[in-house]
Amino acid sequence: MPQSTGPLSHVRVLDLSRIMAAPWASQALADMGADVIKIERPGAGDDTRAWGPPYLKDADGQDTQEAGYFLSVNRGKRSVTVALDQPEGQAIVRELAKQCDIVLENFKVGTLARYGLDYEALRAVNPGIIYCSVTGFGQTGPRKDQAAYDFLIQAMGGLMSVTGERDDKPGGGPQKVGIPIVDLMTGMYTAVAVLAALSHRERTGEGQFIDIGMLDVQAAVLSNQALNHLVSGKTPQRNGNAHPNIQPQDVFACADGEVILVVGNDGQFAKLAAAVDRPDWATDARFATNAQRVRNIDVLKPLILEAFATRTRADLTTTLDRAGVPCGPINAVPDVFADPQVVHRGMRIDLPHPAGVDVPLVASPMKFMGTPLTFERAPPTLGQHVDDVLGGIGYSAERIADLRTAGVV
Repeated sequence: MPQSTGPLSHVRVLDLSRIMAAPWASQALADMGADVIKIERPGAGDDTRAWGPPYLKDADGQDTQEAGYFLSVNRGKRSVTVALDQPEGQAIVRELAKQCDIVLENFKVGTLARYGLDYEALRAVNPGIIYCSVTGFGQTGPRKDQAAYDFLIQAMGGLMSVTGERDDKPGGGPQKVGIPIVDLMTGMYTAVAVLAALSHRERTGEGQFIDIGMLDVQAAVLSNQALNHLVSGKTPQRNGNAHPNIQPQDVFACADGEVILVVGNDGQFAKLAAAVDRPDWATDARFATNAQRVRNIDVLKPLILEAFATRTRADLTTTLDRAGVPCGPINAVPDVFADPQVVHRGMRIDLPHPAGVDVPLVASPMKFMGTPLTFERAPPTLGQHVDDVLGGIGYSAERIADLRTAGVV
């Protein structure tokens, strides 16, 4: 095994999860140095292995079985195939659980209990285990037995009601976010929760069960929009790219395209006004404070568009950057990874893959001074580490071969 320098290099995780939400959490833990053992179905593996194209290409330029979706969320893990519906497979998981600190799973409520792999069963072999279950709706309530995906929860959790253009404008209507944001946020809450439980165990010796529901997460991350409703009684509406509470913040056309303008306070607005030769805006009673700008944005926006109309994107971004007003381009994904700041921060990494090529990946944004993160293990091929992991818990080569023949691993 590569020797991690990360802050979790002393932690081992048994990852029974698949798709996106919980695997995003286990990838974050792996990035921080944890030894993550990913359990997958023999012959098929994580569903996302097949969620392509695109697929990683091998040294001959041919598609592998590794979809970009899978590669995005499984860096740093070891893959072990185990048939959970077979008693010998269940025995393997219980044996691994004895040596792990954290278990992650995202099966439907009650599924792992049928296999003897629920919290109570694994706590019996490892009393200090931290066991986190990630489901669509949590372990309790009228929807607890229902399956869920990110798109569904974006809709049910209110996110799509505040995302997209206004209904009275062309293209108006509900929109989902362009990435599986509920899965990703669920993964981050999951990582925070298991690390909090790990901290608790270090003080008390006690493991525990953690229940994470995606709908709960989406309700939580409604954040300012939730409080806009709760304190006013009004229903937040879709408003395109315009911010509901802070103005001006929107997409603005200029001479050769569009820019994003993000004015966050009255001081920045005064700087904007001076930078575009309209200092009178800052003293205009309709615009002098953020509350007035929100109320009068339909008057202010045309004035900004007029001021921007003869200026290029390069001129605007340079001028406003010098003035201390956030303004920038709308980058496509290739532009992001070509941005000098992103390049400087090392956000793209390339790791050697068993297909004989380097796989391009996105680095963790977490940067630790004392325990720097190292990225040495590419997302695994299916069952790549069976011999390594099972050999480490005492299985002989002959025994592993028999399990393969029987379809257990």
